[in-house]
Amino acid sequence: MSALHDLTALEQARAIATREVSSVELTEHYLARSTTLNAELGAFITLTPDLALEQARAADEVVARTTDLSGLSVLHGVVVPIKDLNFVAGVPCTFGSKAFGLTPTIDDYVVTRLKQGHTVMTGKTNTPEFGLTCYTENLVTGPARTPWDLTRSAGGSSGGAATAVAAGLAPVAQGSDGGGSLRIPASVCGLVGLKTSRGRISNGPIRDGVGDLGVNGPLARTVSDAAALLDVMSGHFADDPHVAPPLEAGMTFLKAAQREPGKLRIGRYCTPVISDVAIDAECMAAYEDATDLLTALGHVVEDVPAPFPANVAESFETLWSVLALLTPVAPERESELMPLSRWLRDRGRGVSGIELASAAWMLRNVARGAINMHAGFDVILTPALAQTPRLIGQLRNDLDPAADFEAQKQFTPFTAPYNMTGQPALSVPLYWTDANLPIGVQLVGRPFDEVTILSLAGQLERAQPWAHRHPEMW
Repeated sequence: MSALHDLTALEQARAIATREVSSVELTEHYLARSTTLNAELGAFITLTPDLALEQARAADEVVARTTDLSGLSVLHGVVVPIKDLNFVAGVPCTFGSKAFGLTPTIDDYVVTRLKQGHTVMTGKTNTPEFGLTCYTENLVTGPARTPWDLTRSAGGSSGGAATAVAAGLAPVAQGSDGGGSLRIPASVCGLVGLKTSRGRISNGPIRDGVGDLGVNGPLARTVSDAAALLDVMSGHFADDPHVAPPLEAGMTFLKAAQREPGKLRIGRYCTPVISDVAIDAECMAAYEDATDLLTALGHVVEDVPAPFPANVAESFETLWSVLALLTPVAPERESELMPLSRWLRDRGRGVSGIELASAAWMLRNVARGAINMHAGFDVILTPALAQTPRLIGQLRNDLDPAADFEAQKQFTPFTAPYNMTGQPALSVPLYWTDANLPIGVQLVGRPFDEVTILSLAGQLERAQPWAHRHPEMW
């Protein structure tokens, strides 16, 4: 057998179900790797060995007494760490901030789903303060680094989760995405990162935010692993305000990832939306290579206009600054926040009620227009990012938070628009630079149509496999 961390999540689940390896053995393996490597990588804020081993033993006990393996969760006994923006009962939560910290008594609903699926949580993954930035650098722990080059950021805000998966500290990970926070680190770390449709995975019971920008989603090395994790995490609760329609009878996201998509009509554009910035040549090369591969696979690829007006960024920024205020911070501890967080919160305090309502109204109408403009296409292709992976500290600017925010917009001008529309979008790692740095491309689906983009991503992976690619030092 290969090293345990070289197996896919699905391979690990099969090995657990057939008793070739126990969940406890697998969990101990990942805990040992995480304990040894985390200081260098910055993947975790908190490790939870006692909880993980308790969950692993429980998973093994289920396997020991079952006679029908088909009744097991698709990722039964597999390690799935949780981002430190999400509540796990009895586990400290920092939100990536020295000014905030509590030990919740309840689970977020996505954590409930993962527990119901008998997955194992080895820890809480690193995140920037309140999840506000596209780099994962905070005052709680070291920065999250891409294992492809430890001088470079793993992106954000699910940077720690991406680092953990790319470096073999976990086979898959839960993350969240309010402006690109799954797709950005997926691109930087050579992973599949899926921003799900609004309502596909519950944000409950308390994580719904102004504008409904944020969603949960999977990070994985393979499309099938990402789809399997989505199968475990998806599903609504009775109190959810948004509910995605169910899949057709007999369909799962894993089945979708493993079936051929058929001939698709694909629109593409590379005009930056959130910031007027030149796109790096290697990001354009990734976009053009993806176009060539899609065409070779028989799909019809057409250039289309970017469906968002130039002023959409202003409304998004209004919502983002108000979102920065939603995490409560004691007045006497505001000075402990990072400069960018203070800058955004100050900006949010200046937003009037009518300005907030107008921004939300604007984004909703922009979303309608974008969805209608591209309604005739099955999938939309864009670059995932406008720049190659950035050095640690390259985007961060504590002396000038406004410049920091602008640099982030220039790095990620393609991701946030699809948080506005609520459409599913994923980054898929088809391209590596001459310096062996990964660059993703973004596939956007119709509303609630994760099935098609997962099927297409799976086809791309079969045609141009990336599973043989691993950061050499890990």
